Amino acid sequence: MIIRTLRIGTLSLLLTMVGSACNEVPMAYGDANSVIAVMSADDWAEASDSVYGAIERRITTVRDEKTFTVTYQEPLAEYWDRLRRFRQMLVVGSRSDSWVQDALDRAREPITENGIHQVYDVWSRGQAVTLVLLDEGWDVADLDPYLTEVSTLLDSQFRRYAQNRMYFSGLDSALTDTLTMQAGFSMELPDVYEWGARDSIYLFRNDNPDPAELIRQVGVTWRTPAIDIPDQEGVLAWRAETLEPEYNFPQAVILENAEERSFDFQGNPAYELQAQWRNPPDVRWPAGGPMFTRVVTCASQDRTYLLDAWLYAPGKEKYEYLIQLETLLDSFRCDS
Repeated sequence: MIIRTLRIGTLSLLLTMVGSACNEVPMAYGDANSVIAVMSADDWAEASDSVYGAIERRITTVRDEKTFTVTYQEPLAEYWDRLRRFRQMLVVGSRSDSWVQDALDRAREPITENGIHQVYDVWSRGQAVTLVLLDEGWDVADLDPYLTEVSTLLDSQFRRYAQNRMYFSGLDSALTDTLTMQAGFSMELPDVYEWGARDSIYLFRNDNPDPAELIRQVGVTWRTPAIDIPDQEGVLAWRAETLEPEYNFPQAVILENAEERSFDFQGNPAYELQAQWRNPPDVRWPAGGPMFTRVVTCASQDRTYLLDAWLYAPGKEKYEYLIQLETLLDSFRCDS
């Protein structure tokens, strides 16, 4: 079994970030999707595969990518004083464990029951400790039933974090109103998005801070009268005919590991394809990323809409940006 820990070189940078002014509890550090797992070394040897499997879920972007990264830290061992100040902690144990008691002492309300609890600012400010409290002598069979719930909890909180960061610049409510009056649909876009329209094609783009490093783009168009939602081939042909020519460079859709679903969206029938795009082979520079293509029929308008969202983020973790694109698509409204 391989136990993954932070590299010493990485630690040297992190340790310099620990504040000591005025004897205040220092601010937490670390990424919002980086989790430090804390339990005894013997328990970790038994439970590590379960923890990794539950929390480090995999998604396909341009490659297999983890939504969260788990790093084990043995409590009271070397670097404990530093790593316990990470932003996200998963603490497992019983009341007799000193690291568990630290969390219990900081809880806003007394914790009397076993199970999952969240305690804040235990070892640093801005820290969230997800505590799994178990009986003395627990084993992995006692922990396993809680791990799915822990994963769901951490993921839902990370989604809120990603959405809050997306709207940090503010919601462009004026654009929402303009789209409603001018185009008959609306979306809730952050202020930093630029937009333009040609006929019935609307494009929304955020390429801050540098389009060579990060692009988030959404295209919207429609057909009227409404049509039956096409199959996958028909949806991609519609995309290639209308939206793709408006993008800055050609895109070939890669269907390997693609996922599709039919669902109800705001009371309207809808279809979504999640896949990848790449530059065609004859383009000189390689580029690619994940994409969502969604079709929604709005009977009240007698329109069928095509929404297309794609991401270019070379060398970056993409889960946060995928959440942002999904949030934009989910903000789409076509019924008055």
